[in-house]
Amino acid sequence: MATSGRSALLSSTLTGPKSTLENSNPEEDDGQNLWSTILSEVSTHSRSKLPSGKNVLVMGEVGSGKTTLVAKLQGVEEYMKGRGLEYLYFSVHDDDIDDHTRCNAWVLDGDLYHKGLQGVAVPVDSIGNTLLLITVDMSRPWNALDSLQKWAAVAREHIDKLRVAPETLRELEHRLVKQFQEYTEPGSGEDGTPQRRSEEEESVLLPLGDNTLTHNLGIPVVVVCTKCDAISTLEKEHDYRDEHLDFIQSHIRRFCLQYGASLVYTSVKEMKNLDILYKYLVHRLYGFPFHCPAQVVERDAVFIPSGWDNEKKIAILHENFQTVKADDSFEDVIVKPPVRKIVHEKEIQAEDDQVFLVKLQSLLAKQPAVTAGRPVDTTSRAPTGSPRTSNRSAAANVANTMPQSGQTSEGVLANFFNSLLTKKAGTGGPGTPGGGNNTPGTVRKSGSKLGLSDVQAELDRISSRETDSDLSNANETPATDGQDT
Repeated sequence: MATSGRSALLSSTLTGPKSTLENSNPEEDDGQNLWSTILSEVSTHSRSKLPSGKNVLVMGEVGSGKTTLVAKLQGVEEYMKGRGLEYLYFSVHDDDIDDHTRCNAWVLDGDLYHKGLQGVAVPVDSIGNTLLLITVDMSRPWNALDSLQKWAAVAREHIDKLRVAPETLRELEHRLVKQFQEYTEPGSGEDGTPQRRSEEEESVLLPLGDNTLTHNLGIPVVVVCTKCDAISTLEKEHDYRDEHLDFIQSHIRRFCLQYGASLVYTSVKEMKNLDILYKYLVHRLYGFPFHCPAQVVERDAVFIPSGWDNEKKIAILHENFQTVKADDSFEDVIVKPPVRKIVHEKEIQAEDDQVFLVKLQSLLAKQPAVTAGRPVDTTSRAPTGSPRTSNRSAAANVANTMPQSGQTSEGVLANFFNSLLTKKAGTGGPGTPGGGNNTPGTVRKSGSKLGLSDVQAELDRISSRETDSDLSNANETPATDGQDT
């Protein structure tokens, strides 16, 4: 119609309108009306644009990659994450009419505290132009099913609060059911495009399954599994096998079947399935043609459009189960691994060598001296004793002061140390004679040591008692000439 309008306009321009001086007639009036009609049609077609006001509401857990996913669809490399409700967009271009528009993308915070902000993104008058996108973090698959059910319940709660007119809500629900039933897989036509149904086929639609669209929200739903590149990590670190991955996929596909949702596995890191997701979004929102078939072969690049899946196709995954069953609880099979506590060790700065040596010197100076394997009792040491005299030096002093009166030094030393071990502690103070009989005052309680002056006094006393018969018998030493006087 636009082409014929342009041709008519060109023809009229070349011939030119008749002069106003000429007599007007009814045919001229008809020509003028036709001219106005052509101009109006051309103007209308030239102003044909893509519809605006389409919205994509993105929900998901914290850290599931919602903002990163939308930023990649927008083509932005650097972006800042917000809180509460983020607004982004991605461009939509129609080559046929050479027009473009922006699709609004609202990213809801993963904290349920902010769920009330959905009213800003999806008011009641734009419910029919909205698509719900729920993200699932595949690096944490044990949270997948709970996350899907939680955010679907949040969306249902919001739609119920909008109080949409019952007629409008039924129309939206019927539109989803019809879209699901009328799905035709691409590639059935000769040119690869979906083959159109005949009028008879369109009038006869297959009934939905028992578990299909049992939770109809009235708006299209797309489930996007993000971070699918982590599947290899799950196999290495958590011993996931193919049956575990198929078990996860089967439960997610059952959820999608209940909500009439589509399923897309994506990886922003590997840029996998992002183009398919973009094309599918503009297909559902703007009616663009879509020719991508379902993909279920690659475990990290699954794509299942709404209307393709059913219970029989999901049951194909169950054939590979060996240690699990299709009816097993999701939480019992996909168990959350134990949390590994990360211990952050405090960094210790090494001090200067000289400072360390000074501290070590002061520490050694405070420690008591050790003699014969036991610390010296500095509290009961004689005032004249040296605090650092060892056994070796004491023995040397004793040997130097031994009397040379015919007695052997070994005998005297043996008697001296034996007497120290057998005598009891005196009652006198340090360095003073005790009150006991024949007990020197230098003997103290167990664990104490003698000073040099005490050793000298003991040796003098032993020398003065050489006439004692008990000492002679013990040492077996002959008496000297001076013993009989």
